[in-house]
Amino acid sequence: MDKRFADIPAEKFGFAQAETELKDFDPEASAVGFYKDALIRLRRNRASIIAFYLICIITIMAIVGPSLNPYTFRQQNPNRLNMPPRVPGLERLGILDGTSVLSNRRLDGLSDTDRYPEGSIIRVFNERTVAGVKMVDVKVDMYKLVGAEDEYYWFGTDHFGRDLWTRLWRGTRVSLLIAVAAVLINTFIGIVYGAIAGYYGDPLDMYMMRFCEFLNAFPRVVVVTMFILFFGAGITSIILALVVNGWVSTARMIRSQFYRFKEREYVLAARTLGVKDMALIFRHILPNSIGPIITRAMIAIPGAIFSESFLAFIGLGLKPP
Repeated sequence: MDKRFADIPAEKFGFAQAETELKDFDPEASAVGFYKDALIRLRRNRASIIAFYLICIITIMAIVGPSLNPYTFRQQNPNRLNMPPRVPGLERLGILDGTSVLSNRRLDGLSDTDRYPEGSIIRVFNERTVAGVKMVDVKVDMYKLVGAEDEYYWFGTDHFGRDLWTRLWRGTRVSLLIAVAAVLINTFIGIVYGAIAGYYGDPLDMYMMRFCEFLNAFPRVVVVTMFILFFGAGITSIILALVVNGWVSTARMIRSQFYRFKEREYVLAARTLGVKDMALIFRHILPNSIGPIITRAMIAIPGAIFSESFLAFIGLGLKPP
């Protein structure tokens, strides 16, 4: 026995079993893993918290927003063209009260109750004489003017009399659906493709990357436009068009991450113990690339929304209504 322990009574010694957890002291806090550390850093960034809540609000409104009023996104009313916004409660404060300014109105015509019902004229101002005729600008209650006192269009209507509130959130729902679906498919294909290329290396990597360069040689706008023209406009067609070569950048990023991690000691130790390639790829190497993957996916979502908006702008997006 070591002389340092000669004076310690034998009853103070005990057997240490294999399942016994040995430690010098009890930690005062629980261990901080990857996801918990990311959550802690997110909470410390005020701008990120604000952006997170805004994204949540937009997503929730895209789901429930169109059902908050009785109008549908395709319902037209020719008697309610270009109506200003009117919100219950706020109208009493003079905010979003459904009023508009009509310019260049004849002063002698304001007494016509068929054209201007009683109570529809709020204020008359900027009186002037033009070619001997007295002209004015009139602030009117558009809802009384068209006989819609009991109706509320929270964001007003367009030139077809369609409710803009419903159409806004309906369009947001479609844009989010297209963007999220396209990004998820691109991310999945990019992860699998880049992981295989980066893990196995040459010569397989050379052929796979040359194929990526071939796809990426064509401008994305041209590829998407030709795809839409060939398969027709629709949600499925737009998603597939965004997937044609949208996964290439993700595959390249994953490939570089695998070249970075595949020779690390823990990977070599796992390979020595007989761990199969698929387990090494998806259980040991890929989790270390989660951060870049999440970051790229979050950046790709607004990019997909902009691409879908561009297609709609040039007439290749979803058809009206």
